[in-house]
Amino acid sequence: MSVEELARAMGRDVDHVLDCLMDSEVNVDRVRPSSILNDTCVKHVVQRSGMKFVWTKLSETREKVNKDATCRAPDPALLRPRPPVVTIMGHVDHGKTTLLDSLRMSQITATEAGGITQHIGAFTVRLASGETMTVLDTPGHAAFSSIRARGASITDIVILVVAADDGVMEQTVESIRHARNAGVPMIVAVNKCDKVQADPERVKRELLSHDVVCEEFGGDIQAVHVSALKGEGLVELTEAVVALAEVLELKAEHEGAMEGAVIESRTDKGKGPVSTALVQRGALQRGAVLVSGRTWAKVRFMFDESGSTLDRAEPSQAVQICGWRELPSAGESILEVETEQRAREVLSYRLYLDDQQRQSEEQKTVSANQEAHQTQYRLQRAELAHLSWRQRKNALYQKNKEVFNTRAKERDSEEGSPRLGIIIKGDVDGSVETLLNVLDSYDAQDQCELNLIHFGTGDVSETDVNLAHTFSGSVYGFNVSVPRPVQQMALKKGVPIKLQSVIYKLIEELKEELSQKLPSETTENVLGEAQVLAMFQVSVGKKKVPVAGCRVQKGLLDKKHRFRVLRAGRVLWEGSLSALKHHKDDVSSVKLGSDCGLSADGDVDFSPGDIVQCFEEVQTPQTCDWTPPGF
Repeated sequence: MSVEELARAMGRDVDHVLDCLMDSEVNVDRVRPSSILNDTCVKHVVQRSGMKFVWTKLSETREKVNKDATCRAPDPALLRPRPPVVTIMGHVDHGKTTLLDSLRMSQITATEAGGITQHIGAFTVRLASGETMTVLDTPGHAAFSSIRARGASITDIVILVVAADDGVMEQTVESIRHARNAGVPMIVAVNKCDKVQADPERVKRELLSHDVVCEEFGGDIQAVHVSALKGEGLVELTEAVVALAEVLELKAEHEGAMEGAVIESRTDKGKGPVSTALVQRGALQRGAVLVSGRTWAKVRFMFDESGSTLDRAEPSQAVQICGWRELPSAGESILEVETEQRAREVLSYRLYLDDQQRQSEEQKTVSANQEAHQTQYRLQRAELAHLSWRQRKNALYQKNKEVFNTRAKERDSEEGSPRLGIIIKGDVDGSVETLLNVLDSYDAQDQCELNLIHFGTGDVSETDVNLAHTFSGSVYGFNVSVPRPVQQMALKKGVPIKLQSVIYKLIEELKEELSQKLPSETTENVLGEAQVLAMFQVSVGKKKVPVAGCRVQKGLLDKKHRFRVLRAGRVLWEGSLSALKHHKDDVSSVKLGSDCGLSADGDVDFSPGDIVQCFEEVQTPQTCDWTPPGF
């Protein structure tokens, strides 16, 4: 059992279990609530608590009947045509959202922070022929790779947007790879053909090197020349989509239990957890009970992209769903179940599977550690076998003492190393996922350690500020706000809150704070050099003081700075001067080309030909050299 499970079974808290383990063989400092205890430790804790135990078979307590929800078998008789789902993909600033605006006659581009798309959006586009299609708009920035992959995995057709003046770029190639991995057909939209420097033919030739063969070159991929800004070529593009959709013969059941996928999710102040979902099969109606990942919902309200209330959603339609108990993760599948009780059964079984997997992984770690400990113990016994028991005891004591001191030094060095704790808050689940992926690329070697304290969606709360204060960290918010009481609380506790609506600006702020945590580097700046020409003995009171007669060859010598004496490139002495004279006058500095006499504050054996250097130590702030991919 885990510590937490044992405490719950006994009706005690975790601290009670840890107190009972103090006099056992277990190292309590390494025990966590999720740590697995073997049967000996469980028996020890129960007996120390004055309780009795009964051994049962593992199968009687751990085995569960599979109660998970699964997709139902399709019925060919119920299949009917459905609108296509189209995902727009491509490199940043190649005009993807402008193309969507032209198709919808909207102004989405004007509302985007930094002029770039940073979320996945789902929109319904009505064509001139009266047909509809659902369009997913994906970001083009390198950081949003996971969002592009999710968009490709739930779509029917990918429109690959390539700027005619820019050509094939890094995220263009990545989008092609995502479409291939998902097995989704493509249509190439060569955008910005209205520009003077546009060369659509060059773009199509560049695509050949990535196995994207357009129809002009004997392939089966349609390529349409468009200008999203001027609205040129849009009719041809929509006709290409409709033609490809007819070839694919897209069909789905329009009745029965709903099956779909979470496109995006967020926490709304008035509505609670809200998800944007794509209906892939069946009909979604108000009051339906849904299961997604490790949460469930009873649909209270449904909205389209314009905020209008819906009572029913059919296949290929994107809707916003309210009524989730907890926020579902973007990319999770959604299944409709019969009742709330059935939803709880599904969740209970899924949580059980997670718990089994976690315990299995922890047990493997525990077994490996025990085996390593036993191996080390046997080696120690073999090394000390020839000694008496008193000598063995003393040798083990000395060895353990050495190990303890080594670990103490390691712990002290770790405590002294720079570290930064951060809390990440984003507006939607996809934004948080993207930021976590960016943070995964950070390597703390020889730099400031980055500690992720907590992450989540929604505005910055008092809990976030308290956590940041406890761990001396900062709060980073992406497209979120901070209520005034939370601002005042953060100001009172000295917790920095940094908000940004553009991802690369947020990463820049994080890099700046990481740089501030790094200790300054000490660099030397050589101010001047002089060569020793002769040696003198000067009487100071009753004492003879050696004085070096020198000539300044570079820069100047300044008495207030430090000096060193070099002989054949080797440092003989380093310290301060006790006297610096020009002729018979005491001076504070000597310039280039001047002769001077100097005596060192210490015992120095000057010799003609030695080099005397004057230098200063400058503290230079370090800069974090972390550069995430695509930034």
